[in-house]
Amino acid sequence: MALFRYTYLGLAGALVFFCASLTPSLLPRGWLFQGVIGGLLAAVGYGLGVLGGWLGRWISGRPALPAPSRVAWWVLGGVAGVLILVFLWLGSGWQRQIHRLIDLPPPPRASYLLSLPLAAVLFVLVVGLARLIRRATHALIRLLGRGVPAPAARALGVVLMVVMLIFLGNGLLVPYLFRAADRTFAAVNSETQPEVAAPLSAYRSGGPGSVLSWASLGNQGRTFIGGGPSVADLRAFSGRTPREPIRVYAGLDSAGTPTERAELAVRELERTGGFSRQVLCLITTTGTGWVNAQGVDPLEYMYNGDTALVSMQYSYLPSVISFLVDRDRARAAGRALVDEVYGVWSKMPVGQRPQLLVFGESLGSFGSEAAFSGSGDIRNRVDGMLLVGPPSSNELWRQFVEDRDPGTPEVLPRYEQGAMIRFAADPAADLARPATPWDRPRVVYLQYPSDPITWWSPGLALNRPDWLAEERGYDVLPAMRWYPLITWAQVSADMAVSNNVPAGHGHNFGAAPVTAWAEIAPPDGWTPERTAALTALIAADE
Repeated sequence: MALFRYTYLGLAGALVFFCASLTPSLLPRGWLFQGVIGGLLAAVGYGLGVLGGWLGRWISGRPALPAPSRVAWWVLGGVAGVLILVFLWLGSGWQRQIHRLIDLPPPPRASYLLSLPLAAVLFVLVVGLARLIRRATHALIRLLGRGVPAPAARALGVVLMVVMLIFLGNGLLVPYLFRAADRTFAAVNSETQPEVAAPLSAYRSGGPGSVLSWASLGNQGRTFIGGGPSVADLRAFSGRTPREPIRVYAGLDSAGTPTERAELAVRELERTGGFSRQVLCLITTTGTGWVNAQGVDPLEYMYNGDTALVSMQYSYLPSVISFLVDRDRARAAGRALVDEVYGVWSKMPVGQRPQLLVFGESLGSFGSEAAFSGSGDIRNRVDGMLLVGPPSSNELWRQFVEDRDPGTPEVLPRYEQGAMIRFAADPAADLARPATPWDRPRVVYLQYPSDPITWWSPGLALNRPDWLAEERGYDVLPAMRWYPLITWAQVSADMAVSNNVPAGHGHNFGAAPVTAWAEIAPPDGWTPERTAALTALIAADE
Protein backbone atom coordinates (compact mmCIF):
# COMPACT_ATOMS: atom_id res chain seq x y z
CA MET A 1 0.00 0.00 0.00
CA ALA A 2 1.42 3.40 -0.97
CA LEU A 3 0.70 4.90 2.44
CA PHE A 4 3.20 2.47 4.00
CA ARG A 5 5.99 2.75 1.44
CA TYR A 6 8.80 5.10 2.38
CA THR A 7 11.61 6.77 0.47
CA TYR A 8 15.25 6.06 1.14
CA LEU A 9 16.25 9.65 1.89
CA GLY A 10 13.14 10.14 4.00
CA LEU A 11 13.96 7.13 6.19
CA ALA A 12 17.55 8.31 6.48
CA GLY A 13 16.29 11.67 7.73
CA ALA A 14 13.87 9.96 10.12
CA LEU A 15 16.73 7.86 11.52
CA VAL A 16 18.91 10.91 12.17
CA PHE A 17 16.11 12.84 13.87
CA PHE A 18 14.96 9.91 15.99
CA CYS A 19 18.48 9.25 17.26
CA ALA A 20 18.98 12.96 17.95
CA SER A 21 15.70 13.02 19.91
CA LEU A 22 17.30 10.64 22.42
CA THR A 23 20.02 13.14 23.32
CA PRO A 24 19.64 14.91 26.70
CA SER A 25 17.53 17.99 27.29
CA LEU A 26 16.91 20.16 30.36
CA LEU A 27 14.67 17.81 32.34
CA PRO A 28 14.26 14.04 32.61
CA ARG A 29 11.59 12.30 30.60
CA GLY A 30 10.20 8.80 30.78
CA TRP A 31 9.70 6.36 27.93
CA LEU A 32 6.20 7.65 27.15
CA PHE A 33 7.30 11.24 26.61
CA GLN A 34 10.37 10.06 24.72
CA GLY A 35 8.22 7.95 22.42
CA VAL A 36 6.05 10.94 21.54
CA ILE A 37 9.02 13.23 20.96
CA GLY A 38 10.90 10.57 19.01
CA GLY A 39 7.92 9.76 16.77
CA LEU A 40 7.17 13.39 15.96
CA LEU A 41 10.79 14.28 15.29
CA ALA A 42 11.26 11.17 13.13
CA ALA A 43 8.31 12.34 11.03
CA VAL A 44 9.93 15.78 10.70
CA GLY A 45 13.20 14.14 9.68
CA TYR A 46 11.37 12.05 7.10
CA GLY A 47 9.78 15.15 5.63
CA LEU A 48 13.14 16.90 5.42
CA GLY A 49 14.65 13.86 3.74
CA VAL A 50 11.87 13.82 1.15
CA LEU A 51 12.36 17.55 0.64
CA GLY A 52 16.07 16.97 0.14
CA GLY A 53 15.32 14.39 -2.56
CA TRP A 54 12.95 16.79 -4.32
CA LEU A 55 15.57 19.54 -4.24
CA GLY A 56 18.13 17.13 -5.65
CA ARG A 57 15.83 16.30 -8.57
CA TRP A 58 15.09 19.97 -9.14
CA ILE A 59 18.73 21.00 -9.11
CA SER A 60 19.83 18.12 -11.36
CA GLY A 61 16.91 18.60 -13.73
CA ARG A 62 16.10 14.87 -13.58
CA PRO A 63 12.51 13.68 -13.14
CA ALA A 64 13.78 11.08 -10.65
CA LEU A 65 17.03 10.30 -8.85
CA PRO A 66 18.55 6.82 -9.28
CA ALA A 67 16.69 4.27 -7.16
CA PRO A 68 18.72 2.88 -4.25
CA SER A 69 19.95 -0.64 -4.81
CA ARG A 70 18.99 -3.61 -2.67
CA VAL A 71 22.43 -3.39 -1.06
CA ALA A 72 21.82 0.26 -0.17
CA TRP A 73 18.56 -0.68 1.53
CA TRP A 74 20.27 -3.44 3.49
CA VAL A 75 23.01 -1.02 4.53
CA LEU A 76 20.45 1.52 5.69
CA GLY A 77 18.57 -1.15 7.61
CA GLY A 78 21.73 -2.41 9.28
CA VAL A 79 22.94 1.07 10.17
CA ALA A 80 19.48 1.95 11.49
CA GLY A 81 19.33 -1.11 13.71
CA VAL A 82 22.75 -0.43 15.20
CA LEU A 83 22.22 3.32 15.67
CA ILE A 84 18.78 2.93 17.23
CA LEU A 85 20.04 0.39 19.77
CA VAL A 86 23.14 2.47 20.54
CA PHE A 87 21.18 5.67 21.00
CA LEU A 88 18.48 3.96 23.07
CA TRP A 89 21.24 2.72 25.35
CA LEU A 90 22.96 6.12 25.46
CA GLY A 91 19.64 7.92 25.90
CA SER A 92 18.62 5.77 28.84
CA GLY A 93 22.00 6.45 30.41
CA TRP A 94 21.66 10.19 29.90
CA GLN A 95 18.19 10.09 31.41
CA ARG A 96 19.50 8.29 34.50
CA GLN A 97 22.19 10.96 34.85
CA ILE A 98 19.63 13.76 34.54
CA HIS A 99 17.40 12.10 37.14
CA ARG A 100 20.30 11.99 39.60
CA LEU A 101 21.30 15.57 38.75
CA ILE A 102 17.91 16.89 39.85
CA ASP A 103 17.55 14.56 42.84
CA LEU A 104 15.17 11.97 41.38
CA PRO A 105 15.60 8.18 41.48
CA PRO A 106 16.68 6.96 38.04
CA PRO A 107 14.30 4.64 36.13
CA PRO A 108 15.34 1.19 34.87
CA ARG A 109 17.24 1.41 31.60
CA ALA A 110 15.17 -1.36 30.03
CA SER A 111 11.97 0.69 30.33
CA TYR A 112 13.33 3.05 27.71
CA LEU A 113 12.94 0.36 25.03
CA LEU A 114 9.17 0.96 25.21
CA SER A 115 9.66 4.35 23.56
CA LEU A 116 10.64 2.67 20.27
CA PRO A 117 7.29 1.02 19.33
CA LEU A 118 5.38 4.12 20.45
CA ALA A 119 7.60 6.33 18.28
CA ALA A 120 7.13 3.97 15.32
CA VAL A 121 3.33 4.07 15.59
CA LEU A 122 3.27 7.84 15.88
CA PHE A 123 5.69 8.18 12.95
CA VAL A 124 3.42 6.07 10.72
CA LEU A 125 0.34 8.08 11.72
CA VAL A 126 1.94 11.49 11.13
CA VAL A 127 3.54 10.55 7.80
CA GLY A 128 0.28 8.90 6.72
CA LEU A 129 -1.66 12.07 7.53
CA ALA A 130 0.84 14.16 5.55
CA ARG A 131 0.44 11.83 2.57
CA LEU A 132 -3.33 12.07 2.71
CA ILE A 133 -3.02 15.85 2.61
CA ARG A 134 -0.66 15.56 -0.36
CA ARG A 135 -3.11 13.30 -2.18
CA ALA A 136 -5.92 15.75 -1.51
CA THR A 137 -3.73 18.52 -2.92
CA HIS A 138 -3.04 16.53 -6.09
CA ALA A 139 -6.77 15.84 -6.51
CA LEU A 140 -7.48 19.54 -6.15
CA ILE A 141 -4.80 20.36 -8.74
CA ARG A 142 -6.33 17.89 -11.22
CA LEU A 143 -9.75 19.41 -10.66
CA LEU A 144 -8.43 22.93 -11.23
CA GLY A 145 -6.47 21.72 -14.27
CA ARG A 146 -9.69 21.20 -16.16
CA GLY A 147 -10.18 24.94 -16.41
CA VAL A 148 -6.75 26.59 -16.09
CA PRO A 149 -3.26 25.81 -17.44
CA ALA A 150 -1.28 23.17 -15.54
CA PRO A 151 1.32 25.54 -13.96
CA ALA A 152 -1.42 27.84 -12.70
CA ALA A 153 -3.43 24.85 -11.43
CA ARG A 154 -0.44 23.57 -9.43
CA ALA A 155 0.24 26.94 -7.86
CA LEU A 156 -3.41 27.64 -7.15
CA GLY A 157 -4.01 24.14 -5.79
CA VAL A 158 -1.15 24.41 -3.29
CA VAL A 159 -2.25 27.87 -2.17
CA LEU A 160 -5.86 26.76 -1.73
CA MET A 161 -4.84 23.70 0.30
CA VAL A 162 -2.63 25.83 2.57
CA VAL A 163 -5.47 28.32 3.04
CA MET A 164 -7.91 25.50 3.82
CA LEU A 165 -5.54 23.96 6.37
CA ILE A 166 -4.99 27.34 8.03
CA PHE A 167 -8.72 27.94 8.08
CA LEU A 168 -9.33 24.48 9.48
CA GLY A 169 -6.73 25.04 12.16
CA ASN A 170 -7.17 28.68 13.10
CA GLY A 171 -10.76 29.10 12.00
CA LEU A 172 -12.32 25.89 13.29
CA LEU A 173 -10.07 23.58 15.28
CA VAL A 174 -8.16 26.05 17.45
CA PRO A 175 -11.22 28.20 18.32
CA TYR A 176 -13.16 25.03 19.13
CA LEU A 177 -10.38 23.82 21.43
CA PHE A 178 -10.13 27.20 23.13
CA ARG A 179 -13.90 27.39 23.55
CA ALA A 180 -13.86 23.91 25.05
CA ALA A 181 -11.02 24.96 27.36
CA ASP A 182 -12.93 28.13 28.24
CA ARG A 183 -16.00 26.14 29.23
CA THR A 184 -13.98 23.62 31.20
CA PHE A 185 -11.90 26.09 33.15
CA ALA A 186 -14.77 28.51 33.63
CA ALA A 187 -16.50 25.68 35.45
CA VAL A 188 -13.36 25.10 37.53
CA ASN A 189 -13.22 28.82 38.26
CA SER A 190 -16.65 28.64 39.88
CA GLU A 191 -15.55 25.89 42.27
CA THR A 192 -14.12 26.35 45.76
CA GLN A 193 -11.52 24.08 47.28
CA PRO A 194 -12.92 21.96 50.13
CA GLU A 195 -10.57 23.43 52.75
CA VAL A 196 -11.40 27.05 51.81
CA ALA A 197 -14.24 28.96 53.45
CA ALA A 198 -15.51 32.53 53.14
CA PRO A 199 -13.55 34.80 55.48
CA LEU A 200 -15.03 36.16 58.69
CA SER A 201 -12.42 38.93 58.81
CA ALA A 202 -12.96 42.41 57.44
CA TYR A 203 -9.29 42.39 56.37
CA ARG A 204 -10.03 39.98 53.53
CA SER A 205 -11.82 40.49 50.22
CA GLY A 206 -15.16 38.72 50.27
CA GLY A 207 -15.43 39.18 54.04
CA PRO A 208 -17.61 41.54 56.10
CA GLY A 209 -17.83 45.01 54.53
CA SER A 210 -15.95 43.99 51.38
CA VAL A 211 -16.81 45.74 48.11
CA LEU A 212 -16.03 42.40 46.40
CA SER A 213 -18.31 39.41 46.76
CA TRP A 214 -16.86 36.06 47.74
CA ALA A 215 -18.45 34.44 44.68
CA SER A 216 -16.77 36.91 42.28
CA LEU A 217 -13.22 36.06 43.34
CA GLY A 218 -12.95 32.81 41.39
CA ASN A 219 -11.44 29.53 42.49
CA GLN A 220 -7.84 30.72 42.80
CA GLY A 221 -8.87 34.06 44.28
CA ARG A 222 -10.82 32.32 47.03
CA THR A 223 -7.84 30.04 47.68
CA PHE A 224 -5.52 33.05 47.96
CA ILE A 225 -7.88 34.93 50.28
CA GLY A 226 -8.43 31.84 52.42
CA GLY A 227 -4.74 31.00 52.61
CA GLY A 228 -1.67 32.43 54.28
CA PRO A 229 -0.47 32.20 57.86
CA SER A 230 -2.98 32.74 60.65
CA VAL A 231 -2.43 35.13 63.53
CA ALA A 232 -1.50 32.10 65.64
CA ASP A 233 1.07 31.00 63.03
CA LEU A 234 2.62 34.46 63.00
CA ARG A 235 2.78 34.61 66.79
CA ALA A 236 4.41 31.19 66.93
CA PHE A 237 7.10 32.26 64.48
CA SER A 238 7.81 35.75 65.80
CA GLY A 239 7.12 35.33 69.52
CA ARG A 240 5.35 38.70 69.40
CA THR A 241 1.78 39.88 69.01
CA PRO A 242 1.12 40.13 65.25
CA ARG A 243 -1.27 42.15 63.16
CA GLU A 244 -3.79 40.33 61.03
CA PRO A 245 -2.52 40.38 57.43
CA ILE A 246 -4.58 42.06 54.72
CA ARG A 247 -5.34 40.17 51.54
CA VAL A 248 -7.17 41.78 48.62
CA TYR A 249 -8.19 40.07 45.39
CA ALA A 250 -10.41 40.99 42.44
CA GLY A 251 -11.64 38.11 40.27
CA LEU A 252 -12.66 38.07 36.63
CA ASP A 253 -16.30 38.21 37.70
CA SER A 254 -15.67 41.20 39.98
CA ALA A 255 -15.62 43.68 37.08
CA GLY A 256 -15.49 43.73 33.30
CA THR A 257 -12.09 45.29 32.59
CA PRO A 258 -8.60 45.20 34.14
CA THR A 259 -8.85 48.88 35.07
CA GLU A 260 -12.19 48.37 36.79
CA ARG A 261 -10.83 45.39 38.72
CA ALA A 262 -7.77 47.39 39.73
CA GLU A 263 -9.99 50.25 40.91
CA LEU A 264 -11.98 47.80 43.05
CA ALA A 265 -8.72 46.46 44.48
CA VAL A 266 -7.66 49.98 45.44
CA ARG A 267 -11.03 50.59 47.12
CA GLU A 268 -10.49 47.39 49.08
CA LEU A 269 -7.02 48.50 50.13
CA GLU A 270 -8.45 51.80 51.34
CA ARG A 271 -11.27 50.04 53.18
CA THR A 272 -8.98 47.57 54.94
CA GLY A 273 -6.22 50.08 55.71
CA GLY A 274 -3.73 48.47 53.35
CA PHE A 275 -2.02 51.79 52.64
CA SER A 276 -1.11 52.14 56.33
CA ARG A 277 0.76 48.83 56.61
CA GLN A 278 4.55 48.49 56.55
CA VAL A 279 4.52 46.56 53.28
CA LEU A 280 2.16 46.66 50.31
CA CYS A 281 2.89 43.97 47.72
CA LEU A 282 1.36 43.98 44.22
CA ILE A 283 1.05 40.51 42.71
CA THR A 284 0.40 39.58 39.10
CA THR A 285 -1.09 36.09 38.94
CA THR A 286 -0.48 33.24 36.52
CA GLY A 287 -3.16 32.30 33.98
CA THR A 288 -5.78 30.78 36.26
CA GLY A 289 -5.41 33.56 38.81
CA TRP A 290 -3.06 31.45 40.93
CA VAL A 291 -0.69 33.03 43.43
CA ASN A 292 2.15 30.87 44.72
CA ALA A 293 1.89 30.89 48.49
CA GLN A 294 5.61 30.15 48.84
CA GLY A 295 6.33 33.39 47.01
CA VAL A 296 4.19 35.74 49.13
CA ASP A 297 3.59 34.10 52.53
CA PRO A 298 7.20 34.90 53.55
CA LEU A 299 6.39 38.63 53.59
CA GLU A 300 3.59 38.10 56.12
CA TYR A 301 5.92 36.12 58.37
CA MET A 302 8.80 38.58 57.99
CA TYR A 303 6.66 41.60 58.90
CA ASN A 304 4.58 39.77 61.52
CA GLY A 305 1.38 40.41 59.61
CA ASP A 306 1.89 44.15 59.08
CA THR A 307 1.35 43.65 55.36
CA ALA A 308 -1.17 44.04 52.57
CA LEU A 309 -1.08 41.69 49.60
CA VAL A 310 -3.17 42.60 46.55
CA SER A 311 -3.76 40.77 43.29
CA MET A 312 -6.35 40.29 40.58
CA GLN A 313 -7.32 37.71 37.99
CA TYR A 314 -7.13 38.21 34.22
CA SER A 315 -7.88 34.69 32.98
CA TYR A 316 -9.07 31.28 34.10
CA LEU A 317 -7.01 29.35 31.57
CA PRO A 318 -3.87 27.46 32.69
CA SER A 319 -0.59 29.25 32.17
CA VAL A 320 0.43 27.10 29.17
CA ILE A 321 -2.71 28.18 27.28
CA SER A 322 -2.64 31.70 28.72
CA PHE A 323 0.91 32.06 27.45
CA LEU A 324 -0.45 31.57 23.93
CA VAL A 325 -3.67 33.59 24.08
CA ASP A 326 -3.69 35.75 27.21
CA ARG A 327 -0.33 37.54 27.27
CA ASP A 328 -2.02 40.80 26.37
CA ARG A 329 -4.39 40.28 29.30
CA ALA A 330 -1.47 39.59 31.63
CA ARG A 331 0.22 42.76 30.41
CA ALA A 332 -2.95 44.82 30.86
CA ALA A 333 -3.58 43.40 34.34
CA GLY A 334 -0.05 44.12 35.52
CA ARG A 335 -0.13 47.68 34.25
CA ALA A 336 -3.60 48.41 35.61
CA LEU A 337 -2.82 47.14 39.11
CA VAL A 338 0.50 48.97 39.41
CA ASP A 339 -0.85 52.20 37.92
CA GLU A 340 -3.97 52.33 40.11
CA VAL A 341 -2.15 51.51 43.34
CA TYR A 342 0.77 53.79 42.53
CA GLY A 343 -1.66 56.61 41.79
CA VAL A 344 -2.83 56.54 45.43
CA TRP A 345 0.48 55.58 47.02
CA SER A 346 2.48 58.32 45.28
CA LYS A 347 0.22 61.03 46.73
CA MET A 348 0.90 59.94 50.31
CA PRO A 349 3.52 61.74 52.43
CA VAL A 350 6.86 60.01 51.92
CA GLY A 351 7.28 59.11 55.58
CA GLN A 352 3.82 57.54 55.78
CA ARG A 353 3.93 55.31 52.72
CA PRO A 354 4.26 51.53 52.98
CA GLN A 355 7.10 49.86 51.14
CA LEU A 356 5.71 49.19 47.67
CA LEU A 357 6.85 45.78 46.44
CA VAL A 358 6.02 43.81 43.28
CA PHE A 359 5.90 40.04 42.85
CA GLY A 360 5.28 37.87 39.81
CA GLU A 361 5.99 34.25 38.96
CA SER A 362 6.18 32.74 35.48
CA LEU A 363 3.54 34.48 33.32
CA GLY A 364 2.89 36.69 36.35
CA SER A 365 6.44 38.03 36.04
CA PHE A 366 5.63 38.95 32.45
CA GLY A 367 2.60 40.94 33.62
CA SER A 368 4.49 42.60 36.47
CA GLU A 369 7.31 43.67 34.17
CA ALA A 370 4.85 45.15 31.69
CA ALA A 371 3.95 47.90 34.14
CA PHE A 372 7.41 49.44 33.74
CA SER A 373 9.25 50.92 30.78
CA GLY A 374 12.73 50.12 32.05
CA SER A 375 15.06 50.04 35.03
CA GLY A 376 14.71 53.79 35.60
CA ASP A 377 10.93 53.49 35.79
CA ILE A 378 11.27 50.66 38.31
CA ARG A 379 13.67 52.74 40.39
CA ASN A 380 11.26 55.68 40.45
CA ARG A 381 8.06 53.82 41.30
CA VAL A 382 8.66 50.87 43.64
CA ASP A 383 10.78 49.82 46.61
CA GLY A 384 11.56 46.30 45.48
CA MET A 385 10.63 43.59 43.01
CA LEU A 386 10.89 39.80 42.92
CA LEU A 387 10.28 38.03 39.60
CA VAL A 388 10.45 34.24 39.65
CA GLY A 389 10.95 31.94 36.66
CA PRO A 390 10.66 34.64 33.97
CA PRO A 391 9.67 33.41 30.48
CA SER A 392 12.00 34.43 27.67
CA SER A 393 9.21 36.64 26.31
CA ASN A 394 9.68 39.06 29.24
CA GLU A 395 10.83 42.18 27.46
CA LEU A 396 12.77 43.79 30.30
CA TRP A 397 14.34 40.50 31.37
CA ARG A 398 15.48 39.91 27.80
CA GLN A 399 16.90 43.44 27.60
CA PHE A 400 18.83 43.05 30.86
CA VAL A 401 20.18 39.64 29.86
CA GLU A 402 21.27 40.77 26.40
CA ASP A 403 22.96 43.88 27.88
CA ARG A 404 24.66 41.86 30.65
CA ASP A 405 28.17 42.67 31.78
CA PRO A 406 30.84 41.18 29.48
CA GLY A 407 32.09 37.79 30.57
CA THR A 408 28.99 36.83 32.53
CA PRO A 409 26.90 33.88 31.28
CA GLU A 410 23.33 34.06 30.07
CA VAL A 411 22.29 31.44 32.58
CA LEU A 412 23.40 33.67 35.47
CA PRO A 413 24.10 37.16 34.12
CA ARG A 414 25.23 40.29 35.89
CA TYR A 415 23.72 43.61 34.85
CA GLU A 416 25.39 46.97 35.52
CA GLN A 417 27.59 45.39 38.20
CA GLY A 418 24.50 44.43 40.16
CA ALA A 419 23.78 48.03 41.10
CA MET A 420 20.00 47.46 41.25
CA ILE A 421 19.09 44.29 39.33
CA ARG A 422 20.51 40.89 40.27
CA PHE A 423 19.95 37.35 39.03
CA ALA A 424 20.08 34.26 41.19
CA ALA A 425 19.65 30.51 41.09
CA ASP A 426 20.88 30.10 44.67
CA PRO A 427 19.81 33.37 46.33
CA ALA A 428 21.97 32.82 49.41
CA ALA A 429 25.15 32.74 47.32
CA ASP A 430 24.31 34.53 44.08
CA LEU A 431 22.77 37.70 45.53
CA ALA A 432 25.97 38.39 47.46
CA ARG A 433 27.81 38.79 44.16
CA PRO A 434 29.25 41.10 43.10
CA ALA A 435 30.55 42.63 46.31
CA THR A 436 29.87 46.14 45.01
CA PRO A 437 27.09 48.18 46.71
CA TRP A 438 23.54 47.05 45.97
CA ASP A 439 21.31 50.09 45.72
CA ARG A 440 17.63 50.30 46.60
CA PRO A 441 15.19 49.54 45.22
CA ARG A 442 16.44 46.01 44.72
CA VAL A 443 15.19 43.83 41.86
CA VAL A 444 15.77 40.07 41.84
CA TYR A 445 15.18 37.53 39.08
CA LEU A 446 15.15 33.92 40.27
CA GLN A 447 15.96 31.56 37.41
CA TYR A 448 17.25 27.99 37.26
CA PRO A 449 19.53 26.62 34.52
CA SER A 450 17.10 23.71 34.01
CA ASP A 451 13.91 25.80 33.75
CA PRO A 452 12.46 25.37 30.25
CA ILE A 453 9.94 28.17 30.89
CA THR A 454 12.84 30.61 30.98
CA TRP A 455 14.91 29.18 28.15
CA TRP A 456 12.27 28.21 25.59
CA SER A 457 11.74 30.59 22.68
CA PRO A 458 10.66 30.27 19.03
CA GLY A 459 14.19 31.20 17.98
CA LEU A 460 15.53 28.08 19.67
CA ALA A 461 14.42 26.13 16.59
CA LEU A 462 17.02 27.69 14.29
CA ASN A 463 19.52 29.56 16.46
CA ARG A 464 21.85 28.25 19.15
CA PRO A 465 21.30 30.31 22.31
CA ASP A 466 24.14 31.56 24.48
CA TRP A 467 23.17 29.26 27.36
CA LEU A 468 23.98 26.28 25.12
CA ALA A 469 27.18 27.84 23.80
CA GLU A 470 28.52 28.51 27.30
CA GLU A 471 29.34 26.10 30.11
CA ARG A 472 26.13 24.37 31.19
CA GLY A 473 24.37 25.40 34.39
CA TYR A 474 24.77 23.35 37.56
CA ASP A 475 21.68 21.18 37.00
CA VAL A 476 21.96 20.74 33.23
CA LEU A 477 23.82 17.75 31.83
CA PRO A 478 27.12 18.80 30.14
CA ALA A 479 26.24 16.41 27.31
CA MET A 480 23.28 18.56 26.24
CA ARG A 481 23.88 20.07 22.80
CA TRP A 482 21.90 22.32 20.49
CA TYR A 483 20.44 20.79 17.33
CA PRO A 484 18.19 22.72 14.89
CA LEU A 485 14.49 21.93 15.44
CA ILE A 486 15.33 19.03 17.78
CA THR A 487 16.35 21.08 20.80
CA TRP A 488 13.31 23.30 20.34
CA ALA A 489 11.04 20.23 20.39
CA GLN A 490 12.81 18.77 23.42
CA VAL A 491 12.60 21.97 25.46
CA SER A 492 8.96 22.38 24.39
CA ALA A 493 8.27 18.96 25.87
CA ASP A 494 10.25 19.86 29.01
CA MET A 495 7.82 22.71 29.62
CA ALA A 496 4.99 20.25 30.20
CA VAL A 497 6.80 18.68 33.17
CA SER A 498 8.68 21.72 34.44
CA ASN A 499 6.82 21.80 37.77
CA ASN A 500 6.99 18.04 38.35
CA VAL A 501 10.54 18.06 39.67
CA PRO A 502 12.04 18.64 43.12
CA ALA A 503 12.37 22.20 44.40
CA GLY A 504 15.53 23.86 43.16
CA HIS A 505 15.15 22.60 39.59
CA GLY A 506 12.99 23.19 36.55
CA HIS A 507 10.17 25.61 37.36
CA ASN A 508 9.81 24.59 41.02
CA PHE A 509 11.36 27.34 43.17
CA GLY A 510 10.16 26.02 46.50
CA ALA A 511 11.18 28.23 49.42
CA ALA A 512 13.86 30.18 47.48
CA PRO A 513 11.76 33.39 47.58
CA VAL A 514 12.37 33.63 51.34
CA THR A 515 16.05 34.43 50.89
CA ALA A 516 15.30 36.74 47.98
CA TRP A 517 12.77 38.78 49.99
CA ALA A 518 15.23 38.92 52.89
CA GLU A 519 17.69 40.63 50.55
CA ILE A 520 15.16 42.85 48.78
CA ALA A 521 13.18 44.22 51.73
CA PRO A 522 14.33 42.91 55.13
CA PRO A 523 12.48 44.26 58.19
CA ASP A 524 14.49 45.99 60.90
CA GLY A 525 16.50 43.52 62.94
CA TRP A 526 16.10 40.67 60.48
CA THR A 527 18.99 38.17 60.62
CA PRO A 528 20.32 35.29 58.52
CA GLU A 529 19.16 32.95 61.28
CA ARG A 530 15.59 34.18 60.82
CA THR A 531 15.91 33.63 57.07
CA ALA A 532 17.02 30.04 57.66
CA ALA A 533 14.17 29.40 60.10
CA LEU A 534 11.56 30.86 57.76
CA THR A 535 12.97 28.96 54.79
CA ALA A 536 12.57 25.70 56.71
CA LEU A 537 9.01 26.66 57.69
CA ILE A 538 7.95 27.57 54.12
CA ALA A 539 9.65 24.49 52.67
CA ALA A 540 7.75 22.29 55.12
CA ASP A 541 4.45 23.66 53.78
CA GLU A 542 5.27 22.64 50.19
